[in-house]
Amino acid sequence: MSKQHHRPSTPVGARRRGALTAAAVLALSVPLAAYSATTAQAQAVTAFSPGSATSLGHEQWTTKTVAPGVQVSTVTIKNPGVAPFWTVTLEQPVTSTVTGSPANAEVAAQSWAQTTAAQLQAHGFQARVEAVQWPHYADTPHGLMGYRVRVGQFPTQAAAGTELTAVKAAGFTALTEWTGYDVQTPADVENIHVAVINPRAFAGKVEATHDGNVAQRLTTSSVAAQLGSLVGVNGGFFITSNSDGVQGTQSGLGVYDGELESLSSGSRGALVIKDGGKHFEVANLSSTASVRAGSAVSQIQGINRVPGLLRDCGRPNAVPTTHPVQDITCTEADDLVLFTPEFATALPTGAGAQVVLDGAGTVVSVGVRGGSVPAGGTVLQGIGTAGTWLTAHAVVGHRLSVDESVTDAANGHHLRLCANDSIVSAAPVLIHDGRIAIDAAAEGVVKPQDLSYNFQWANARQPRTMAGTDAKGDLLLVTVDGRQTAGSEGFTLYEEAEFMRSLGAVQALNLDGGGSTAMAVDGQLVNNPSDATGERPVGDTVQVLP
Repeated sequence: MSKQHHRPSTPVGARRRGALTAAAVLALSVPLAAYSATTAQAQAVTAFSPGSATSLGHEQWTTKTVAPGVQVSTVTIKNPGVAPFWTVTLEQPVTSTVTGSPANAEVAAQSWAQTTAAQLQAHGFQARVEAVQWPHYADTPHGLMGYRVRVGQFPTQAAAGTELTAVKAAGFTALTEWTGYDVQTPADVENIHVAVINPRAFAGKVEATHDGNVAQRLTTSSVAAQLGSLVGVNGGFFITSNSDGVQGTQSGLGVYDGELESLSSGSRGALVIKDGGKHFEVANLSSTASVRAGSAVSQIQGINRVPGLLRDCGRPNAVPTTHPVQDITCTEADDLVLFTPEFATALPTGAGAQVVLDGAGTVVSVGVRGGSVPAGGTVLQGIGTAGTWLTAHAVVGHRLSVDESVTDAANGHHLRLCANDSIVSAAPVLIHDGRIAIDAAAEGVVKPQDLSYNFQWANARQPRTMAGTDAKGDLLLVTVDGRQTAGSEGFTLYEEAEFMRSLGAVQALNLDGGGSTAMAVDGQLVNNPSDATGERPVGDTVQVLP
């Protein structure tokens, strides 16, 4: 999910801190089952935020039955008394402890905020200092996060941009922001789509798919149309730049048709789809793989990715960190990667060794890296000491055996993968056993010691895609639009969790979002993606098939 700051021109209005956002306005609303198909209703709903005043929102639901056991509801939530505005936000230049590179932090210590505000005042700018609180993540500090400094209240981005130019000319680092993305201000508009799949009534199939080639990017709606899908949403995190690997390949755990096609980046949230959609589970999963030649064993650290490049990190020996970190590419000098037939593009080239195996695991060739994966076969590529191991132990005509495992981090159980099972992985888990439980730091989407890292990604409103299950075992697939020129701010991570819980979710996780967020119904895109170029081609998707 990339960072963008787009929003319509809106009159200056009042701001109110601590109010519950539109996400949680649904907490006291009528359950989805109470809405008849193709019937639209509007009502005013009051909800309460812990430690804050009452927030008033208006919901308008439209629900239809797409197939027996599959319902899709669209809701627009409006807070007519809320009027966000454009402002200029100051940033503190820092060095990122995650990347070691220069970065900017919009939330910092009080001393920096006070000093910066005083300097701005001396230059004739009307600066204000705002306290920012930590969201209620399970593994980060609570209470005060820090302070930010802002200048002005503007009805348009252009007006804020004029002030930004002056602020920068005075020697400050800053950007324009829409305060509707702040959790302190209730969202004025949210456009949400909710699909509910009842596996007891639905006779079709639910699956995660990369549509036959893990090394490609396709839009969610095009895959849905090709497969004749009833409902489709985008899936997990994936590579978007050639500098980070092969575009379209997953940067986390991916299982399709029971086959492990991508290894996990640490222990992160995943949606497990069992028996073609008869059972669903949300869990923190990790994965391992190894190759054996006689008594000699070497660990495989990647499946279907470029050796040496680990998007989102989270693997042993990764540099600069073995911890998962969102949208950061780590490196590994000694790396062994397995390629499957689903990698339907040219294999990576470069230094190291390559071993081609047939369908029985017998070594067909040992040589330089390149070419393609043979039909029904696999390929191993190694660099550094992993390449040396391959050269020493792979003998043409002899067999290499590969062992793979996917493990539930909560209980250590190994998942038994069958032909109709699939998994999409993202981060973080939002709800566990009916309670909001966001391990934002453990899953690498925030770093409490470094406020320059992913503040906007996690703590500001963005387009989001969510998946979860309720107490009955129904699957919930949800999208919320964001960064919209016609409204809809999106959710923060915590607002996602609040909203999913309001729908009755007992387990839920955040899937890929931002410009990737998309839902298709009957093969047609129904939400409004945020990218200026339209619906974004993604890696994998979740499809509900008749």
